[in-house]
Amino acid sequence: MTHVRVKGFKIFKDRHGRMRCYHRATGHKIDLTKTPLGSAEFLAECEKIRAIALAQKAKAPRAGTLGGLIQHYFETEHFSTLSEATRSDYRECASFVAPIRDTPVHVIDTPLIAGIHDKAAKKLGWRRANMVRTVLSEVFRHAIPKGLIDANYAKDVILKRRPRDLAYANRPWTIEERDIALSRAKPHVRVALALMMNTGLDPSDALRLRKDQIDGDTIWGVRGKTGEEVAIPVSPTLQAALDSFPAHEAATVLASSRGESWTYDGFSSVWHRFKTGLEEEGVIATGLTLKGLRHTVATTLREAGLDERRIADLLGQKTPSMARHYSRSANLADKNRETMATLEKENARRAKIVKPVPEKRQTRSK
Repeated sequence: MTHVRVKGFKIFKDRHGRMRCYHRATGHKIDLTKTPLGSAEFLAECEKIRAIALAQKAKAPRAGTLGGLIQHYFETEHFSTLSEATRSDYRECASFVAPIRDTPVHVIDTPLIAGIHDKAAKKLGWRRANMVRTVLSEVFRHAIPKGLIDANYAKDVILKRRPRDLAYANRPWTIEERDIALSRAKPHVRVALALMMNTGLDPSDALRLRKDQIDGDTIWGVRGKTGEEVAIPVSPTLQAALDSFPAHEAATVLASSRGESWTYDGFSSVWHRFKTGLEEEGVIATGLTLKGLRHTVATTLREAGLDERRIADLLGQKTPSMARHYSRSANLADKNRETMATLEKENARRAKIVKPVPEKRQTRSK
């Protein structure tokens, strides 16, 4: 039998005596039972694999280009530690600049990035355009120490402002809306809403919260988006809501009616149907979101007189002006306990104010 050789392919006999073949660069295997070695079908399959490999290589970002810088950032540890949702958003933003990814590094400057920012605003909207600018800023920031670019040309690009006539995204809930939702929701939805209302947890973090993260009267965790540690006291109101929820075998605190851990999409679908029903009845206004409960906690505490730093500590937020570092989460617990007491007191005060007062009956004079 004549030994067949094809450039770029490894052809060998395995330990069982069977002939094998794969493309060295991509690892793509050829089934020699379907395309016998040396046959016209085999050679055609080799050409097909080689063409695909060349096309993929052509699509890959080149070193010394904008695409190469973006690819370098996506391979950094910083990018790998971001939440899954954030990584997905960053990749979508990177796809927007894909048409100019072969732009050489030496022609990149602030006016170019400002032009990309303006174009993104027209096509994607102000919010996504600002994210494109943020992604490019992170790309340049991590490329500078490696000597891949001289400066962060996105840093001085001015962020787009939110349009004045745009509706409030994730607006705070009113006390009436909160009470109606809690009174009408089924138990597995009610306890989820109560958890978000009384902690300020992001919906995704609340749904992922495990039972072993509640130690005594404190919730210990890390905010998924920022990686900030949180230590949130369990208020009496929240404890009552948790105690009223039937026991289940899921590892998470929250569970569906089947006793299984929620997926984000699963809970979102149930919440949307529930909210839509309340809107159709006219008992709540439009615009309620799960993220709005986080805004509700922040707004309530701010109006109660607490400073922004204390609110940020409770919510696990980072601020541009202060990147505070905590050696232990326990440092937050006592301070957040006072913060949570303020939230509990303020909610009770507001509920008392909006509680309808029965009209007095008028007595007829004899």
